[in-house]
Amino acid sequence: MEKRGPKPKGAINVVWSANFAYAIGLLVTDGCLSKDGRHIDFTSKDLDQINNFQKCLGINLKIGKKNNSRGSSAFRVQIGDVLFYKFLQEIGLAQAKSLILNEIKVPEIHFFDFLRGCFDGDGSSYSYWDPRWKSSFMFYVEFSSASKLFIYWIMGEIKKKVGVMGIITKSKSKNPCYLLRYAKKSGLEIIKKMYYNPNVVCLPRKLKKIKKTLKIDKKQQKLYSINARVV
Repeated sequence: MEKRGPKPKGAINVVWSANFAYAIGLLVTDGCLSKDGRHIDFTSKDLDQINNFQKCLGINLKIGKKNNSRGSSAFRVQIGDVLFYKFLQEIGLAQAKSLILNEIKVPEIHFFDFLRGCFDGDGSSYSYWDPRWKSSFMFYVEFSSASKLFIYWIMGEIKKKVGVMGIITKSKSKNPCYLLRYAKKSGLEIIKKMYYNPNVVCLPRKLKKIKKTLKIDKKQQKLYSINARVV
């Protein structure tokens, strides 16, 4: 009987970890699978995002530039790995995934690392002082996707794991997008889960923005406490 050769190895070590799950979250939002069944493309305007992606997958590929029809450019890395490509298909990614993306098979223990990757890819946070009420500081966390199925899956998973509900709205643009929004208290619970460790890999500018918001909110909470005692 002829001996079998060694099992082929790909460029990516497909083993679930916090960093690996984060990279999958980035791929779900800013990556795509080529039609050739081999190449995976990851594009971002943020160089920190590209560096985080490579770090989490343990690769160091050449970073190129990609131009769009509007004249703007972005950074890009392309991975050639049939095994990794097939793995991504098995967990729920597909070619032209934007509108058909659904559940992603991520281990429970790494869901919030995955979610942080989605947040750094297509998520956002914002805050403002609400003029309707004196000293009312509002804060929101959002996740967005062109896929209705995916955004409802994310909302369901967060509900199961954190016990908070978000609100989904649909944009009225030519290419509609679904927004999953969490207000102040619920948003803070999700943030604590995503940034559970000060050393987690994340996009620096988004974390910096969140920290600034939390600092303001903390001052407000302290003010409320003092006022309550005085009254």
